[in-house]
Amino acid sequence: MEWTIILLIAISAVLLIVSMASNRKVEKQKQKEIDLVHVAVMKDINNVQEQIRSLELDIEVVTKEAGIQLTPEEVIFKREVLDLYKRKYSIETIAQKKQVSESEIQQFLAPYLAAKDERSKLAHEI
Repeated sequence: MEWTIILLIAISAVLLIVSMASNRKVEKQKQKEIDLVHVAVMKDINNVQEQIRSLELDIEVVTKEAGIQLTPEEVIFKREVLDLYKRKYSIETIAQKKQVSESEIQQFLAPYLAAKDERSKLAHEI
């Protein structure tokens, strides 16, 4: 009886050690997979950041070539107005949010409204 208890304890100790070793291998494999995904995501983020920098430089070059000089506040205002418009906010709502008149918003959005109308006409003609 004593031998069987000692044998069972020894077997359980061996199984515990084997289980811990296999868990470590699984954990190491999972950590490697996580590291690979992390590296891939970081590369993607770096690529996107480089593309954003390139676009910002392109925009700066184009605006300087066109002779358009806007203050940072004007750029932010125009960007926000255009963003609200593209998210389907009404001109009245945009004017209220930005605390300007509706006519100012309509003047600013006029080139974008004309381009949208032209695209929709072309789509209906096809």
